[in-house]
Amino acid sequence: MKEETQIIHNIPVDPLTGSIGVPIYQTSTFVQEAPGVNKGFDYARSGNPTRKVLEDLIAKLEKGTAGFAFASGLAAIDAVLKLLETGDEIVAVDDIYGGTYRLFTQIYQKFGIKVNYVDTSNPDLVQAAITRKTKFIWLETPTNPTLKITDISKIAEIASTNNIYLVVDNTFTSPVLQKPLTLGADIVIHSATKYLAGHSDVIAGLVAVGSEELAEKVKFNQNASGGILGPWDSWLTIRGIETLALRVNQQCESAFRIAHQLEEIDEIAHVFYPGLKSHKNHSIAAKQQTKFGGMISFYLKENSVEAAERVVCGTNLFKLAESLGGVKSLICHPASMTHKATPENIRKIAGVEDSLIRISVGIEDSEDLIEDLKLAIRKSVSKELV
Repeated sequence: MKEETQIIHNIPVDPLTGSIGVPIYQTSTFVQEAPGVNKGFDYARSGNPTRKVLEDLIAKLEKGTAGFAFASGLAAIDAVLKLLETGDEIVAVDDIYGGTYRLFTQIYQKFGIKVNYVDTSNPDLVQAAITRKTKFIWLETPTNPTLKITDISKIAEIASTNNIYLVVDNTFTSPVLQKPLTLGADIVIHSATKYLAGHSDVIAGLVAVGSEELAEKVKFNQNASGGILGPWDSWLTIRGIETLALRVNQQCESAFRIAHQLEEIDEIAHVFYPGLKSHKNHSIAAKQQTKFGGMISFYLKENSVEAAERVVCGTNLFKLAESLGGVKSLICHPASMTHKATPENIRKIAGVEDSLIRISVGIEDSEDLIEDLKLAIRKSVSKELV
């Protein structure tokens, strides 16, 4: 059965009423037949029927053992980090989402969790960074925002050899394009706010795991800490996933065309997109992804914050906003927006230069989008008011 068909039919018809839409169980508690005897639910923090549909859905989409839904992507990350103990270490991708970096450094560092940042696209650097205290290897692939690609299978071999869990943030691709658990990862994380929900109208996080042991531990953390996704937001995310394949395929096709045209613009120094043959890990992306995604980043030749700000403030169709993966195209300046929490020297080492611009391609016509970008870049060069 094709992925597009599976996504739709993994969402069940309500067995009680036959409703083709998933019911929203807006309740805090459930009546019990006797103490401890219930219909599978007792208190909504521990479990909710609407949320369970979503959790089962992400497990199926990622080919995992179990799934868990959280109030945000960072809440999902937090629940996974709670698997660690004081003194444990993480080897993490250097070009990491600013919110994850902030959580690592400003929250978990004070509890004795150490993070070693390396370019995970180089397996030798990953191997060299591992110590006897390393418990996680933490990947984003493609990374946010320079779209580095890491060979998940190779890193999974390193992780397995060293008895380390491999965690992959799969937000930028979604399960439609990439399934890390099938490539050897142990835990997959999503900011479901992005491609999965897909309409910029909900904040949500999802985790899928590949073993019953991890499922029990993540479930405990979810219930004990309580950062669960409510039934209404669970329903919104389910509704978004129904059109996931259609949206992502359109976004990929448009981004592929736009990235190639951006390479022809004189004012652009370099374009980051895994679908370009100029991308150093294009072949790895082609091996582990079905398509190359809807995210593009690029450097301007004028490497300054001012030049980048003129471009991101000069578009009409691309809306200046944080986030990504929605039906409307978005543009942002990572150095002053998504990665503002990352110290300047660290973000620049990771490739997040002052002129780096990130775009999330929506479902608009690709020719309209490229013309919008070209006009904004021309205005930026001439320093016209926008």
